[in-house]
Amino acid sequence: MTNTPYRIGFLPLVDAALPVLARELGFAEDEGIDLTLVRDLSWATVGDRLLYGHSDAAHMVAPLAIATTLGLGRPAASLSVPFVLGLNGNAITVRPELAARITTIGAPGDVTAIGGRLAKVAQEAAVCGKPLRFGVVHRYSSHNYMLRYWLNGCGIDPDADVEIVTVAPPFAADALADGTVDGICVGEPWNSVAVDRGVGAIVAVTSQIWLRGVEKVLAMRTERMEAEPDMTHRLIRALYRAGIAFVDPGRLDEIATILARPAYLDGSAALIRHAVSDRIIFAQNAPAIHVPEFMFQHREAANFPWQSQAAWLYAQMCSAGHLDYVEADYRAAQQVFRPDIYRAALRPLGVPLPGASSKLEGGINDALGVGTTQGRLILGADSFFDARSFDPEALESYIAQGRPD
Repeated sequence: MTNTPYRIGFLPLVDAALPVLARELGFAEDEGIDLTLVRDLSWATVGDRLLYGHSDAAHMVAPLAIATTLGLGRPAASLSVPFVLGLNGNAITVRPELAARITTIGAPGDVTAIGGRLAKVAQEAAVCGKPLRFGVVHRYSSHNYMLRYWLNGCGIDPDADVEIVTVAPPFAADALADGTVDGICVGEPWNSVAVDRGVGAIVAVTSQIWLRGVEKVLAMRTERMEAEPDMTHRLIRALYRAGIAFVDPGRLDEIATILARPAYLDGSAALIRHAVSDRIIFAQNAPAIHVPEFMFQHREAANFPWQSQAAWLYAQMCSAGHLDYVEADYRAAQQVFRPDIYRAALRPLGVPLPGASSKLEGGINDALGVGTTQGRLILGADSFFDARSFDPEALESYIAQGRPD
C-alpha cells in the first residue's frame, strides 16, 4: 500500500521538532504518511505556502492562525489548530552592555525586577531620542504578545517607550550584532546562537512570563482538515508519538543530532541539546543552567488546543490595538483551536483527554487533577509573572484592567 504524500511547512526552530521526529523516527510512516518537510525563513512565507496549497499543514506561531482566520492584513482564510506543537521555548535576549544594566549576566533573575530596571533604561533612551528597539518574529506572534505583556506589566508602554520591529528568526542574532535592534524575543536555537557569538545575553525566558504559554501549533486549512478526517487523525497520532520521543531523556543526543541536520535547523547539535534538555546558557562563557519547563512539548496535555489559550491571544491582540473587540470575532478566534479533533484522533490510543475545552488561564498554582473523558490528568502550575489570571468568559473586564497585554 502506498503511503499518502503530505507536506508540512516549518521554520528552523527547535520547536519544529515534532514534525521532524514524526518523519525521521518513522511515526508518520507507521501511520501511512509519506511526510515531506518544507523549510522556510519567515512566518509570512510559511503562511502563504499553506494558504496557496503548496503545503498541507504548517508549523506556525499560534496568533498567526487566528489573525489569518479573522482577515488581519489580508482576506480572511479559515485555519484550524487541532494540535499544539509546544509551550514556552522562547527567550528575551539583549545586547550584553544592556544586559549588564538590568540583570546579573549569566543567570536567570526576577523578571519583574529586571523589567523595572529596563524601564529606567528605556526612559533614558527615549529622552535622548534613541528608543530601545526590540525584534520579534512576526507582528502576530506569541513572541510579540509575550514581550508586550511583560513590558506593560513592568511599566513600559510598548507603543511609546520602545520600538518593536519584525526580524525573521534566522536573522535575529545578526540584527543584534549589527545594532539594528537592542533586544530580541525569539525561539531557540537563535537566542543561544546570539549568546554563543557574544552578541547577546539572555535576560528572561518566556516560561517566566507565562509558565504554560502557548507557542507553536499545527495549522491546517479548515476545509481541508474537515474533508480528510482520517488523514488528520493519523497525522496527529504521529505527532503525539513524536512528543513521547522528544521528552525521553535517553534520546537527547539522537534528537539534537537529527534537528541539527542541514535540512532542518542546520546548526550546532550542542546548542540544540541545551534547549531540548532545558539547560540554558544565559551569556557567553557562563555555565548551562537548568531552567525547568523551558520547553514543554508533551506531558500534562501540552499538545491539547485549549480554546482559552486562543482567547488569551485574542485579548492580547485587542490590547495591542491590532483589532477591536467584536463578539463574533472572539468566538471565531476561540474556534480556531479544535480540541474536538484532538480528542477524536487520540481517543484510540487511550491517552488522557481533558473533558473541558477551556480553563481559567493562570489559575493553577499547584498540581491539580482535572476532569477527563478518559484517563487521569494532572496539570501543573500555569501562572503569569504578574499573578493575574484570564477568564475567557470575562474578556471585556480583563481588557479594561489597564491594558495588561
